[in-house]
Amino acid sequence: MRLVMKFGGTSLGDGQRINNAARIVKEYVENNEVIVVCSAMAGVTDTLFALVDRASRGRVRDVEITLNNLSEKHFKAIDDAIKNEEIKKDVKSIVKELIEDLRRAVLSILYLREATPRSRDYVVSFGERLSTRIMWGALTELNVNCKYLDGGDAGIITDSNFGEANPLMEITRLEVRRRIGSLLDRGITPLVTGYIAVNEEGVITTLGRGGSDYTATILGYCLDADEVWLWSDVDGLMTADPRIVKNARVLSTVSFNEAIEMAIFGAKGLHPRALEPAMKSNINVRIKNTFNPPHPGTLITSKPEKSDMIVKAVLLVKDVAMISVRGASMVGRPGTVAKILETLAKENINVMMISQSVSESSVSIVIKREALPRALNRLETALLGTSLVEDIESEDDVNVVAVIGERMKGTPGVASRVFGAVAKKGINIRMIAQGSSELNISFVVKEEDGYEAVRAIHEEYGL
Repeated sequence: MRLVMKFGGTSLGDGQRINNAARIVKEYVENNEVIVVCSAMAGVTDTLFALVDRASRGRVRDVEITLNNLSEKHFKAIDDAIKNEEIKKDVKSIVKELIEDLRRAVLSILYLREATPRSRDYVVSFGERLSTRIMWGALTELNVNCKYLDGGDAGIITDSNFGEANPLMEITRLEVRRRIGSLLDRGITPLVTGYIAVNEEGVITTLGRGGSDYTATILGYCLDADEVWLWSDVDGLMTADPRIVKNARVLSTVSFNEAIEMAIFGAKGLHPRALEPAMKSNINVRIKNTFNPPHPGTLITSKPEKSDMIVKAVLLVKDVAMISVRGASMVGRPGTVAKILETLAKENINVMMISQSVSESSVSIVIKREALPRALNRLETALLGTSLVEDIESEDDVNVVAVIGERMKGTPGVASRVFGAVAKKGINIRMIAQGSSELNISFVVKEEDGYEAVRAIHEEYGL
């Protein structure tokens, strides 16, 4: 069986966890072909982004403290993960060189007081490069014949859209099959950095947040893997957040479409973009827990097991805000919504939900709460005072509830049951959106009612 195993940041959070992940790999390499993908250690990518920001602002002392903390974190992980002194010495030597390379890159940003997308990608790539080297040492100590590869060394080629690079799949497929395929043929376990790749000129790029999942499914697609396993700190996708619903349970199987919807709405352990290569090649993806390896996890597949469940999951999206744009002159005026969306796009603000009454006199949108001040400023500047818009209102104390299930499509009465359950709790709905796929019903409630709305629907459908 050919498996791609990706280990997330929490699974590699310290030396003991890296050692635990290495032992999981060791268990499977004896009877399977395994390709390992590593994320950065927990919190390191965020620290590297912050490091770039501090350097570009000229904050010398903060930069030095952050670099020293990163160095200490990784050297401690080496001490905890590896006991063999010779292997430990080799890994420390490699990590020391990488830290020095990182220091030089950050100092150049510090002196110039400027960070380009290209230099930012280079700096944040060090998280995966460091963790994967430590993982290599832990596996080598367990007598696993493995080889370390950067994403580019593995053959992942992208365009030059730094920060959110897109793989050039045909050339990537050829290169990955040539480079990693030859290692597998020789019984060597490839150990690949997640998240990072190179463009056609060989310059380091990154695949965006959740990019390690993407690396894993790209490799699975290129190598015709049987399954891709995403190791995290949860047993799988759940019917609801267990912190909200105590009796929430793990879903044994979900469809790709359901998984994408759940990922978009923040389901832990999954990134929506990562599922594209797996869907294209019809490769199963399984979410598993490094701290509970015997648990089968959640299988994401094109053919999930038959189930009577109409609703699969109820998710809550926090830290959002709602903006309502109103005006009688909007009625029958082509391009009104386009103008609103274009205005927000210029500020690089993503619209999560949109709803418009059939009268066309009002449009409501949902965005991240942190973007609300910028969004209001831009919309008021662009629209108020024109003959088009009369009023712009905002609410920053709201949550989005998302109800997801493939069998909702074509099933009469789903919406009435959902909204009926919420109404019984005396909860008022502020906005509703549903796509033509009928796979997802999303609605906005006051923040204080969010948890209760999730519990009401979870109970109504007996999840």
